[in-house]
Amino acid sequence: MNIGEQVLNKLKLDISIQIWERYIKHLEYDDINSNMNFAQFFAPNLIVARWIKSKFEDKLAHFFELELQVKPVIHITTGSSLEVSEAKKMGAIEAKSSLKSTILNPSFTFDSFIVGESNQFAYNASKRVTEQPGVVYNPLFLYGGVGLGKTHLLHAIGNHFVGLGKTVIYTSLEQFMNKFTSHIRSNSMEKFREIFRECDLLLIDDIQFLTKKEHTQDEFFHTFNELHQANKQIVVSSDRQPKDMIGLVDRVKSRFEWGLMASIEPPQLNTKIAIIEKKCELDGITLAREIVHSIATKMGTNIREIEGVLIKINAYSGLMNQKITQDFVNNIIKDQLLEKQSNIDIDDIVQIIAKEMNIKLSDIRSKKRNKEIVNARRMAIHLARDLTPNSMPQIAQYFGMKDHTAISHALKKIAEAIEEEPNFQILLEELSNKISSTSSKLD
Repeated sequence: MNIGEQVLNKLKLDISIQIWERYIKHLEYDDINSNMNFAQFFAPNLIVARWIKSKFEDKLAHFFELELQVKPVIHITTGSSLEVSEAKKMGAIEAKSSLKSTILNPSFTFDSFIVGESNQFAYNASKRVTEQPGVVYNPLFLYGGVGLGKTHLLHAIGNHFVGLGKTVIYTSLEQFMNKFTSHIRSNSMEKFREIFRECDLLLIDDIQFLTKKEHTQDEFFHTFNELHQANKQIVVSSDRQPKDMIGLVDRVKSRFEWGLMASIEPPQLNTKIAIIEKKCELDGITLAREIVHSIATKMGTNIREIEGVLIKINAYSGLMNQKITQDFVNNIIKDQLLEKQSNIDIDDIVQIIAKEMNIKLSDIRSKKRNKEIVNARRMAIHLARDLTPNSMPQIAQYFGMKDHTAISHALKKIAEAIEEEPNFQILLEELSNKISSTSSKLD
């Protein structure tokens, strides 16, 4: 085992098994070209190389120092002999194209993006941009709620461009503003403009924070014009449409309207299930089907939050050496569920059921006993018990029932219906997802 392999084994003990399996284990140490002062690794592609370098360069150098008492310069490349020789000449500074591009998440690709009805249009538009950059949909304006996949699509577009050797700048609007302010103070605006106006692709996340920032809007306006006139692609994301961005000057607003605006809506239940299953597959997590469905129906629409839950479940299971059961999962995420329940009231549930089943809202709370209304009322009781913090007596009071025994009877009938008719469970899950999605918009 050479020194590079020893260092990688030390790093393995210091990181998650998911990061190791997905990225680090594919590194190969170049024993021939490396020396005490220069450590060369090969990665499977440039995206992974740049990501590992950004995240683990210091740790790798530290582990080498522990073994050799010398801290070498770390270089991670795709294996080009030209890159190796240039790196040695330049003190392991990466090639110019790598320097200009910013770091993207290599796991955010089009292949890893789960497509459903709610995001199909935005996904197709993003793919089209990679096929005809600067020609169609320039700019591309992606908008939607928190955690629905806007950032994933930005990175997917960026990763595609990087793979073609293009210069990509990805930044949040906050970072853009900070750099703008910093360069003004240091009297180095020429350098700022070189970074943002000489790229092939500019990606800006959370563009809604541009509102009421007059000087930043002015600089962005001129940057936009420079890139657009040079047929360079611009893609931005926001939590709202330009027309709803109060404090955005008209000339900037009009530039956004030159291209295509694509919304990403909250995912339907089947899309959320597919997303969770894909995340589990990528991270090596095994969850029973009913647990996946439970997370999908109860955790709202924020995919980032759901990813965090999956990581938490996997970590607790590994550290506590416990099997992942429904009770185990419920215990781990109970605080998050309680927080979500506090945002849902029975009125929300009744309104959605009334709309979905085309029944008058007042009928669900009435004493009417025809089958359709009774079923709707029972479903509302079941979901109120499941999705809100209300006690059985409180639910009984809401529906004008005598006491909690009537609620128990309704819950029993729902349980029987689920046993007798599998499609009934699917209907309840769809309703639960719609209710949770509604509450997520209020978070």
